[in-house]
Amino acid sequence: MAAMSRESLLSLEHLSAHYVSQQGARVVPAVEDVTLRLGAGETLGIVGESGSGKSTLALTIMRQLPPAARIVSGRMMFEGENLLDKTDAEMRHVRGKRIAMILQDPMASLNPLFSIGNQVGEPLRVHEGASFKLAWKRAIELLKSVRIASPETRVSQFPHEMSGGMRQRIVGAIGISCEPRLLIADEPTTSLDLTIQAQYLNLLGDLQRQYGLALIFITHNLGIVAKMCDLLAVMYAGRIVEQGPVSRIFSAPAHPYTRALLGSIPRMTDNRGRLTAIEGQPPDLSSLPPGCAFAPRCPAAIARCRREAPPEIAIDSDHTARCWLAESDSEAPPAIGARARSDGT
Repeated sequence: MAAMSRESLLSLEHLSAHYVSQQGARVVPAVEDVTLRLGAGETLGIVGESGSGKSTLALTIMRQLPPAARIVSGRMMFEGENLLDKTDAEMRHVRGKRIAMILQDPMASLNPLFSIGNQVGEPLRVHEGASFKLAWKRAIELLKSVRIASPETRVSQFPHEMSGGMRQRIVGAIGISCEPRLLIADEPTTSLDLTIQAQYLNLLGDLQRQYGLALIFITHNLGIVAKMCDLLAVMYAGRIVEQGPVSRIFSAPAHPYTRALLGSIPRMTDNRGRLTAIEGQPPDLSSLPPGCAFAPRCPAAIARCRREAPPEIAIDSDHTARCWLAESDSEAPPAIGARARSDGT
């Protein structure tokens, strides 16, 4: 969590979202007691294993949870307004205009029956009342801004005529069409090859600087976090178990789960015979063990870890971790971190 004195664009306070079975007998706490802050123009990386709650947190911020999910507690302050107080109709004016989202699969966002120009221009027609002609002209400019060649031709084509990388760029163009304050990118590079992935990350960085976006980047790739992000939140079993500046967490991780994730990254200069492995499997969220959810897999767990769930412990003013072992470490001076946005980990 960033320093409390920093002016926040987005502030989540003890936010929880649960999935509930049709009979209400089975409750799955997909997001539990999440508190974080993001300032204007900053980039937050969210990492964790599959099922840790990353995408559900993004959908909670957008208030686009599936019917079986409920936001059960907390506050979501965005530009001084609590998004949980808004009606569905009011949220439709927020989504796409002030907060936009890029999904992992671009075909989940693109309609195969409509032209690219029609879809890129739609947010302008809906949110800004632009005419079809003006929205079409602006769509060409947006395709050019995301570096699609021959935008005057592409604007009349359909999604199936584009490559995967081009479709992802088109979704990005839709996302920035109304110049939102916050852009959420949910693993947007997963389906791209490495060359296109690098180009897309550079493009996102350029768009962020050009439009002054705050960016939430959800990924499994810690190398991307090191390259792109100012802040990092590590999720496990629906909770943020550690958060703070990227440089500080990479140089002095306070939670055993964070250390294990960082230890699993291969390095060119590393002489280890084997990479670090996290034994076991993530827990079933509908039947979490008592105490810390990571304790059954944690090599450093003590008896207290299996009895009591740790609160969020301040390592310093802008670095927190949910770990009893971090309680004693919080008295130690912080390690000197590597420069944020470095290319390595």
